[in-house]
Order: sequence, then structure tokens, then C-alpha cells
Amino acid sequence: MKKIIFFDTETTGNTEKDVLCQIAYKTSDETFSALYNPGIKIPPEASAVHHITNKMVADKKTFSLSGDKEKIKELFENENSVAVAHNAPFDIMMFKKEDITPSNFICTLRVARYLDKEEKIERYNLQYLRYLLEIEIEAQAHDALGDVLVLEQLFTRLQKKIMDTDGVDEDEAIEKMIEISSHPSLLHTFKFGKHNGKRIEEVIKTDRGYLEWLLAQKLNGEGIDEDWIYTLKHYLEK
Repeated sequence: MKKIIFFDTETTGNTEKDVLCQIAYKTSDETFSALYNPGIKIPPEASAVHHITNKMVADKKTFSLSGDKEKIKELFENENSVAVAHNAPFDIMMFKKEDITPSNFICTLRVARYLDKEEKIERYNLQYLRYLLEIEIEAQAHDALGDVLVLEQLFTRLQKKIMDTDGVDEDEAIEKMIEISSHPSLLHTFKFGKHNGKRIEEVIKTDRGYLEWLLAQKLNGEGIDEDWIYTLKHYLEK
């Protein structure tokens, strides 16, 4: 049986250059949360999201020196473990920078997109889904442990939908979620910018230059956006 690990990281920002300053996870028998000194200043725009300040981590050790790394590495790299996160590729990238590579993972963002066949959901961020699905839970938004508690409830909803839709049991649903998470999502509709609300397959016919420009922005930017890069390359046949 797979061991499910719901986890989240808080970081100094959302680019490849950034560093983690909090890890939280929850399993069937353990709840863990800890702050770490990232070794660089936490910018105010990051603190405005997760409310972790430089003063809060001033006397903390870095993750690699904290004594937690060995335990977390063993847990996440166990072949029977499944790490679950929302927008998992980002959190996994943060872990890989610390020499931790989860054996299996589920991205609830990708699974939510996959299940929204008719694209009725306006946004897919964790807190939006929390209130859209009326997940009743006491949890502070953007705190790593608070997000983990919401994540656990979201995972349960998504797993049940796959079980009901595909007629499979819990274990088979988990395998399906792992498979969905293993590759970027193919997006179909713009939900931002000058083509907001339009199908990408229509925009490629009338404004190919915009897609070319957007792809260049995504490739050259500091953010991590595998799904959009994959989608744009698909429609541009690159």
C-alpha cells in the first residue's frame, strides 16, 4: 500500500533562484512543520504571501544543517511513498535543490485541470478551489501546514471523483493521479490577457505571433510554468 504524504513548502519567491524557508507535511501517523533560515533575505513580497519574516528565521538553521533533511529524504524517497502537493513541480524543484527526489508524486493542480473537462473552473489555485468546493477546515492560507490541511481535503475530493468517473478503487485512483501528474497539462483556453476566454486553437489561427511572444516570455522568464510552455509548444508544433 502506498504511503501518502501531503506536503507544502514556503519559499523566498517563485523562481528557480529561490530557496525554501518552511516545510510542512502530513501522513497517516505524523504531522510535521518547521522553519529554516534560507541563507538569503526573504523579500517583502514573499512575506506578504506567507507571513514568514526574516526575524522569524534569523535564529533557525538552514534546512541542510537542521537535522531534518535525513528523515525527510528517507521518507520522500521511499519507493512506497507518494508525495502530494498543489503545483507539485515547484515544490519538487525546491526539494531537488536540497538533494531530495520524491519517488512518486501527485500534483492536485494537474489532476483538477484534468477532471475539469468542460473548463468550468475559473482558477485552479489551492485557496480558490478550497472555497469553490466549500472545503470547511480551519487552516491559515499560505502557511505551509495550513495549506497541507486544505490539500488533504482537496485530494480526497479529486480521488473520489476519479473513482466514480472511472469505476476504480482507491489504489487504482492513486495510480491514475500519478500518471496524470507525470506530464504537463495541455491547456485549451486563455484565462488572462487580450485573448481572455478564447480557445487557444482559435487564437493560433488569427494571432500566431501572440503565442510565439508568450512562449518566449515563458521560456526566458524566471517563473516556473511547465504547463503553459508545453501547451504553447503543442499548438505551435515545436
